[in-house]
Amino acid sequence: MKKLKINAFYLVGLFLVLNSCTGDLDVVPKDDDVFLSEAFFAQPDAYRQGLAGVYGNLSLTGYGDAGSSFLEGIDAGTSQFSRCLWYLQNLTTDEVIWSYENDPGTKELQRNIWNASNPIILGMFSRTMGEVAFANEFLRQTTPEKLSGRGVTDATLLADIEDFRNEARTLRAFAYYNLMDLYGKAPFITEAAPLNTAGPQYDRPQLFAFIESELNAVLPNLKPARTNENGRLDQAFARMVLAKMYLNAEVYIGTNRYADCMDQCSQIIAGGYALRPNYLDNFKADNNTSEEMIFSLQSDGQVTQSYGATTVMINGEVGSLEANGASLGVGSGGWGGALRLRKQFVQKFDGSAYDFDARKTLSGGGDRTLEISDIANKDQGYILAKFSNISSGGIPGQNSTFVNTDFPLFRLGDVYLMYAEAQMRRDGATNGSNTANANSQSLTYINSLRERANDGNFANVTASDVTLDFIIDERSRELHWEGHRRQDLIRFGKYTGGTYNWAWKGNGANGIAISNNLKLFPLPAQSLAANPNLTQNTGY
Repeated sequence: MKKLKINAFYLVGLFLVLNSCTGDLDVVPKDDDVFLSEAFFAQPDAYRQGLAGVYGNLSLTGYGDAGSSFLEGIDAGTSQFSRCLWYLQNLTTDEVIWSYENDPGTKELQRNIWNASNPIILGMFSRTMGEVAFANEFLRQTTPEKLSGRGVTDATLLADIEDFRNEARTLRAFAYYNLMDLYGKAPFITEAAPLNTAGPQYDRPQLFAFIESELNAVLPNLKPARTNENGRLDQAFARMVLAKMYLNAEVYIGTNRYADCMDQCSQIIAGGYALRPNYLDNFKADNNTSEEMIFSLQSDGQVTQSYGATTVMINGEVGSLEANGASLGVGSGGWGGALRLRKQFVQKFDGSAYDFDARKTLSGGGDRTLEISDIANKDQGYILAKFSNISSGGIPGQNSTFVNTDFPLFRLGDVYLMYAEAQMRRDGATNGSNTANANSQSLTYINSLRERANDGNFANVTASDVTLDFIIDERSRELHWEGHRRQDLIRFGKYTGGTYNWAWKGNGANGIAISNNLKLFPLPAQSLAANPNLTQNTGY
């Protein structure tokens, strides 16, 4: 299958004319007249290359090497999209801890003591608003008027550009979805707004309504599931964002949308996806070929180099005691024990039912203790080996630092568990209850995952086993380190407060209660200073 090429070359046309500034987007176009010069559009495949730049903002940070960034004053490592997403959705939870707390922003995130000056919170907000800016400018440059003025008359090219525009609108909706989830508000700007506009503030209900309307508008015109070229989105991507919104609608807008979530999940499942027989193949250097992958963020050790989430995870998995880098396809020392597991996650796999579970890639015991009493001591805490820079055929990636492994943003295993949870909640299950009301379809989906992880053996659960507490634990067993955990804990009422604590939650070694305002991240201080329309979230 033809693959969308995402590399620094195709980003030059976008990045060179975007200026890091203190405006409403943090990143805004300098001047409509100089964006993507007419000479650029005279090139063969120019519009496709321009679209690659919009996608590329989610994988790369700048138009130089992996250390470059078009965001002024922000390090590339604290503004790469998947890495920031992973930090905010996983490092702030019970699944993982980062050893090097001198790295800017990490200590505050993993101890749940962040504030509006955190550089990673700024990096995510800026990178995501940058995605809005890129999508908007691509849409400005591909209007019928612009195309007519350039003499674009080829019917095939015009049809392709219309596809590109629908994908750009979907990527913009996805950016606003992340802003809604993480920050609860954002400056709202479309291609119709004048350049360098300080957009009005949209809150969660307003963002929810826009994203839902926008995705439903473009959905019929996106390519059907699994028919687009590798690296580009399709209808299943849009449905996945809608399903996530509907599953979390009570958090976002106080409204039950579980039946809508089930409908979107069913349509995704009908799109031709299938579980990869080997669970771990979804996290290897050729995971872009997995029939389970709905959409992944590209990583390539040669042409798409960044310090993104998979590079961080695979290098960080190398244990301080184990020197297991070669087994993961990176340098033998990796990053010297950068990542370890908090006790509460390890305990999700306690019991004989998980003795042979392929999802249990934990290593510990002996000199490696379960407890982490000192975060700086890299020998404390179990380690993980879920992600790898080696292909399913055993071939290592061509670069021992920058990995080939794509970040699995959306995959079928998540859809199965979303369906089951939405069905149970639709039919009356609530947080904290012992209601066990998974229907036969939900049980089929849950057991398909458990059988896959255990070669079809002795893993099945019955209706009486499946409560919502089971579901959230199963989500962690199936989806750990994939950018979902914070969102899940909030939806289940286990993130803030003290009903569920984990190691170093709230800056206590054994975990302490944290306040409800931490369900949202603060708007960065720089963004507030730049846009008078924005207001800070409560508690910051």
